[in-house]
Amino acid sequence: MAQLESKSPAAGPLRVLILGANSGIAEATARLYAAEGAALLLAGRHAGRLAALADELRKLGASRCETAVLDLVAADPGSELPLLAARLGGVDHLHIAYAIMPEQSAAAADLAVATRMMTTNYTSTALWSLAAANLLEAQGHGALVVLGSVAGDRGRRRNFIYASTKAGIETLVEGIAHRFAGKAPRAVVVKPGPTATAMTANSPPGRRLASADNVARLVRRAAEHGGPVQYAPRRWRLIMRLVREMPWWLFRRIDL
Repeated sequence: MAQLESKSPAAGPLRVLILGANSGIAEATARLYAAEGAALLLAGRHAGRLAALADELRKLGASRCETAVLDLVAADPGSELPLLAARLGGVDHLHIAYAIMPEQSAAAADLAVATRMMTTNYTSTALWSLAAANLLEAQGHGALVVLGSVAGDRGRRRNFIYASTKAGIETLVEGIAHRFAGKAPRAVVVKPGPTATAMTANSPPGRRLASADNVARLVRRAAEHGGPVQYAPRRWRLIMRLVREMPWWLFRRIDL
């Protein structure tokens, strides 16, 4: 992939902060940045996995790669984000890439499971996104890229609780993008279709899954170009438009 030009006025390597850096798509995205010589800060809960990824990224060409062991759900974004940004000397691209997807039946039967998913996927992600918006606006530049999901386009019996969290995040990030209108910072939610990651490890055999590497290339590009809502792969924009416009009498009979 050709290196994309940074919108940051700062000289030197692109400064990239990835929250939830050990998700499959985040790791693939980090490798793209490393190959460009970016300076990276990887945040997440698992110290050993972060350290192993950081070692790999340095070998791939990252000009600098540090880690921050942090429970992103329990942390206070308002106080933690400025500290993380200071370690990089500012942030050009800030990615939020963590989520959980327990079984729909478990979340429907046990409100504690539903609460954990809603808190992780919506409340925590939303607060980090709002803190990021404040940071980027104060800097006067930078991109916020949040991983959403095509699941948020319409509630389906298989995963409507998870889908509701993703729908909420899309609305929030789109609103942040509107807040940035006419200013240098930008915000975008990238909505992958089913992707081969740990989250889909129990998918039925034969299910067509995009590769994390292919989705990562679109995530990387979204940090620089395009509108506030982007699908990955792009064909999902048309697919989900058809799903959204499907009449209810037909939609309810299909086990999507």
